[in-house]
Amino acid sequence: MKQIGNVYFIAGISVIGGALFGFDISSMSAIISTTPYKCQFNQQGNNPTTGACQGPNDVVQGGITASMPGGSWLGALISGFITDRLGRKTSIQIGAVIWLVGSILVCASQNIPMLIVGRIINGISVGICSAQVPVYISELSPPSKRGRFISMQQWAITWGIAIMFFICYGSSFINGKAAFRLPWGLQMIPALMLLFGLMFLPESPRWLAKRDRWEEAHDVLTLVHGKGDPHSQLVAREMSEIREVVEFERQNADVSYIELLRPKMINRTHIGLFTQIWSQLTGMNVMMYYISYIFTMTGSGNDVLLSSGIQFIINVVMTVPALIWLDRWGRRPTMLVGAFFMTLWLCINAGLFAVYSRPALPNEFDTAAISMVIGGKPAKAVIASTYLFVASYAPTWGPVSWTYPAELYPLRVRGKAVALATSANWAFNFALAYFVPPAFANITWKTYVLFAVFCFTMFWHVFFLFPETANKTLEEVVSTFEDQGPGSIKYIGIPAWKTHNDRSIVRLERNLVSSEEKIGIEHTTTPKN
Repeated sequence: MKQIGNVYFIAGISVIGGALFGFDISSMSAIISTTPYKCQFNQQGNNPTTGACQGPNDVVQGGITASMPGGSWLGALISGFITDRLGRKTSIQIGAVIWLVGSILVCASQNIPMLIVGRIINGISVGICSAQVPVYISELSPPSKRGRFISMQQWAITWGIAIMFFICYGSSFINGKAAFRLPWGLQMIPALMLLFGLMFLPESPRWLAKRDRWEEAHDVLTLVHGKGDPHSQLVAREMSEIREVVEFERQNADVSYIELLRPKMINRTHIGLFTQIWSQLTGMNVMMYYISYIFTMTGSGNDVLLSSGIQFIINVVMTVPALIWLDRWGRRPTMLVGAFFMTLWLCINAGLFAVYSRPALPNEFDTAAISMVIGGKPAKAVIASTYLFVASYAPTWGPVSWTYPAELYPLRVRGKAVALATSANWAFNFALAYFVPPAFANITWKTYVLFAVFCFTMFWHVFFLFPETANKTLEEVVSTFEDQGPGSIKYIGIPAWKTHNDRSIVRLERNLVSSEEKIGIEHTTTPKN
């Protein structure tokens, strides 16, 4: 079968795996407040006053929501073994098949246990895809556009969220169980597109090289980076670097997760883990899961779903600047700016609810998680601040959280290292999805304060310990963490604030340099001390 070498097409097909995660987020956030869902999974029984179905209580709903990220945690961990043995592309295809199985169970769910099992299986799929799609794209992308292509994973997530939300919004006008079964059935479509689309894509050249399939690795680099020219300077340079790294790591070909905790690796392991942990502790995915609760507190009434939909559109649109400029901005400035503004909007929301809200009355709402009511101009300010929070996350921590971990590690550990980092994402996603409904019920507006403290802390963590990786080959990024050079710190490497984003690699990719200039560019793209 003829393979397609256009990197935009490769990334576009691969990141459909991200859309699966997005579909799940909005399918749950849009459906949990609808009557058909509450009546099908009516764990609390009917309201004694109105007779309406009350659905699951806040703890059970937290468990239902958290079952998907719980499965994703497991999927991310096992993906490291799958990708090392079978390849990056095959592991993503396996994830697509698992999603189909889980979606069938979710769509046919008759009770809460069946729904949870289906969502766990879906989660395993999302864990595999979310861990290995960035690895696959990072190993196929040219250095100057790697951030753009991996960021497409986040953009696909936002599209998945928006598309599924409006499918759910349209289905909410259907009477009966089809109101939630139809959206849960339609989410199988992107998995089918991913499964068959990957058949036309090449395998990662770095994985092929690791398996001693050098000719195939060269052919893939020629197809993707050399535009068909096997003598391209960029192809020659990458093949040389890959060969050097693979030969050096040959004796360590079989890697365990313990390798990631050894002194020379633990710094970048902790950076990859915390990139994913902090992306969850911003509170962004929590807002996506439970946005209907938040807008109900503002008195949006029948417009709750529409108000939520606006947020999802903002998420899609505001991810576009990262696709265009993330490689020019660099990773560090992007994360620092995002952390600053998210702290600001969370503090504003906390202050508005603390000063202007009242406690919800007994039986005023179907769930104790809707614990506050705020109206008038303060309510509009809460909605505006929530939108601004999304607009701050979308071009910053959203795309960088997928881009950055995939760039940090040597080839021999990359599959397992990114799997471990992504598993941290899902572990915290699970914990927060389960925690937030009881948090809103018990500590109300202080929930916002908690996330603001997380965002403030992540700003300083990034400033002191997260080095710049933009516009470097994956092999050059590894040298950033080496501690033999002048000015480097033992077990850390070059101090994060001394690393820079150098764009001279762009000329080499475009074959605009002579042999003499190539030597100079290779010198300037090495990390500075």
